[in-house]
Amino acid sequence: MQSPAHSRGSVAEPRLLIPVLGSGWRVRYGVPALAVLFLTLAGSALHRELAAINLADVAAHIAELSSTRIAIALLLTAASYATLMLYDGLGLRYLRVAVPATRVALTSFIAYAFAHNISLAAFTGAGVRYRLYSAFGLGFVQVGALVTFCGVTSFLGVTTLAGVSMLVSSSPLLDAISVTWRLSSLVGLLLLLLPATYLAWSAWSVRTFRFRAFELGVPGFSVALSQLLAGCVDLGLAAAVLWTLLPAGAADSYLQFVGLYALAIIAGVLSNVPGGLGVFETILMLALRNVPRDQLIGALLVYRAIYYLLPLLLAGVLLAGSEIRRRRQMLQAVARIAGLYATPIASRAGALLAFAAGTVLLLSGAIPAVSSRLHVLRHVVPLPLLELSHLAASVVGLALLLLARGLQRRLTAAYHVTSALLVLGVVASLLKGLDVEEAAILAAVLLLLYLGRAAFYRRSRLLDERFSARWIAAVLAVVGLSTGIAMLSTSTVYSNDLWWTFALSADLPRVLRAALGVMLLSVIVLCWHLMRPGSLPRHDPKSLDLDRARRAISMSDESQSNAALTGDKRLLFHGGTDAFLMYQVSGRSWIALGDPIGPATVAADLAWAFRESVDRADGRVVFYQVGTRHLPLYVDMGMTLLKLGEEARVPLEHFTLDGGARAELRQSHRRATRGGVSFEVIEPCGVMALLPALSRISDAWLKGKASAEKGFSVGRFSADYLQGLPVALVRCKGEPVAFANLWPTTSREELSIDLMRFADDAPRNTMDYLFVELMLWARQQGFRWFNLGMAPLAGLQLHALAPAWHRVGGFVFRHGEHFFNFEGLRFYKEKFQPQWQPRYLATESRLGIAPALFDSSRLIAGGLGGLVRR
Repeated sequence: MQSPAHSRGSVAEPRLLIPVLGSGWRVRYGVPALAVLFLTLAGSALHRELAAINLADVAAHIAELSSTRIAIALLLTAASYATLMLYDGLGLRYLRVAVPATRVALTSFIAYAFAHNISLAAFTGAGVRYRLYSAFGLGFVQVGALVTFCGVTSFLGVTTLAGVSMLVSSSPLLDAISVTWRLSSLVGLLLLLLPATYLAWSAWSVRTFRFRAFELGVPGFSVALSQLLAGCVDLGLAAAVLWTLLPAGAADSYLQFVGLYALAIIAGVLSNVPGGLGVFETILMLALRNVPRDQLIGALLVYRAIYYLLPLLLAGVLLAGSEIRRRRQMLQAVARIAGLYATPIASRAGALLAFAAGTVLLLSGAIPAVSSRLHVLRHVVPLPLLELSHLAASVVGLALLLLARGLQRRLTAAYHVTSALLVLGVVASLLKGLDVEEAAILAAVLLLLYLGRAAFYRRSRLLDERFSARWIAAVLAVVGLSTGIAMLSTSTVYSNDLWWTFALSADLPRVLRAALGVMLLSVIVLCWHLMRPGSLPRHDPKSLDLDRARRAISMSDESQSNAALTGDKRLLFHGGTDAFLMYQVSGRSWIALGDPIGPATVAADLAWAFRESVDRADGRVVFYQVGTRHLPLYVDMGMTLLKLGEEARVPLEHFTLDGGARAELRQSHRRATRGGVSFEVIEPCGVMALLPALSRISDAWLKGKASAEKGFSVGRFSADYLQGLPVALVRCKGEPVAFANLWPTTSREELSIDLMRFADDAPRNTMDYLFVELMLWARQQGFRWFNLGMAPLAGLQLHALAPAWHRVGGFVFRHGEHFFNFEGLRFYKEKFQPQWQPRYLATESRLGIAPALFDSSRLIAGGLGGLVRR
């Protein structure tokens, strides 16, 4: 094959192919026979060398290796494998193939970890590389070229360091076989001639190198020099790993040892024995005669574990993870199918199995561990960790008994906590006594819960869950059984010293401590469960007496009373009257929205009744957005008041667009009118027909704001809710583009809006147009005031002697426009020349202000997630 024309030092079409060994007996019988021959000779030599070695001495030497030397060996191993990653990087650069650096690092590490431990390293590396690089378009020929390139790089490093070492100092191996220094130097020169020839050929040749089926395209001098340096650094780091583990004085110098290491590597590769096992060790034992045999064998064993086995284990995990990712769609499909069968039974079966798993853990904690397994763990697990794992397993068992109730109730929180505890239980079972059977049971329960995770959809606070008497009896029965077994196992040998005995064989003290821990925790949980206040009944909007609330709303002069119709608040009525107070619970805070609705004569009774209900539940009383009318009542109740902002109310009797003060509104209104918009108010009976159009507008508005629905102080888009109130509608050329649902008062005292939403194609001045038309319509209908809603943090004092809340809130109001735009909101409402009235938050004490504000904000935002959204 002729090389294509190219300039010196460049590669037009790289051709670097794996050498083909041929067919017939040479491949079928020659290579295995050579490996058997080398392994036989090495085994014979090792047998002679190790005949007088005491394995106990080898183990003692390994135990004496300091953690510092082990850590240095690990770092050098990591550096060596990182250098090996440069091989692939240079090869891909040579082949002019672009592959992400992370994929190069992963593939190189896995390939070399397997190649170091398995025979026929080139073909092993080719298989792994082809598997991982094929996703980036590399074919078999390109992968074969890359493997050969990496092999040449390694060959350059080995020959260079071996040649330099033999020239500078005599090799212990050659001395052992009586080779003179002159001959050693000659061999060193011959070895150095190989990389020198390669560099010269790369620098000046324009022809490919070919030997039988082996063909090598010219890489260029810079690439060849990089190969040489990478190979030398890699071999030097690999040799340093073993050098660190050997006793001092193993060789005259590190350079001499590197040469010996290189020769041992060459012998191992030529033997074709997996990892050069036996051959590599034989070479070093023949050469390092001055190193005690037990110390040398110990160092070699640790070296094999660090440089070969540990990377192989990690590479296996990484390769498995890579294969799982490649097949994730298939695995996800299998998981979905399994989930279809697991979900219907997950809650009941999961609860039963979790209870059974907790029982197993508690009974296991009451029985001494198997001594043979403990002796296996003593070399791996420190005693404090073993003691802690035994106690943790018992505590996890008790927790699983309690959480099973939440699984039965399909609680999301119970699913997540149980899953985490099952993982902890698996780890604790293995660490406390190598209880593989227990770990398998817990893993099986975890798998069932994961596959059936869709069954746990109810969002509720886990600590609010109540236990039935039968459930408590079942938990106490299991705890009593495990405690009884523990007592029986310690009764014949009990002494006070057992509590403080810590030893690997001290099973009974461990059992005793675990039993005591489970008993104390059970008593604490049971007492807390019995003494805590009763939980609040679940909120069911269908159970609200909205007809009764509407009668009270019809007699109210405050438009905010219509907020009770959203259905997301609880209603507290006053005796036999229609007066009510609307509230909801967030955390410990019972938050009432606004003042009591109804006659002023019953407002005090309602407020006190609400506080008594909160007190019985051990909650925190909060009145949110209250006005000035009932401030004396809240003061008499001992409440602390906090100004939240000011509410804008526009007097409608003389509202007009005439005059200079309303010039901006007048111009916006005219521009919108010229754009083809129109306004109308739809009565509740006509809202149903418009719901599809209103839904599209609402969805577009929420998407444009990147926001979720709010609640509590404002309504949500709901068909039932919207159909009970009039809706103001703006059309553009006949198509709905904006709407707002209205909160009117029967007395015509006040009108306000709740939801106000626009489509993407609504004209620019639609908001101004909608407000102006609403105010003009409300004036015609006889309403006295139009409520524009509250401007948060408006009107707070900035005086140096003002309360800290006023100064902080005022600062946020003026400088937090990037996040909240509070000042811009007040500025916009000011265009309508409203009258500003303060609104307050009332709570029990100053210390309760911060949590009350947090719980109120969380309730309005719909959860913690809504708080972080702008």
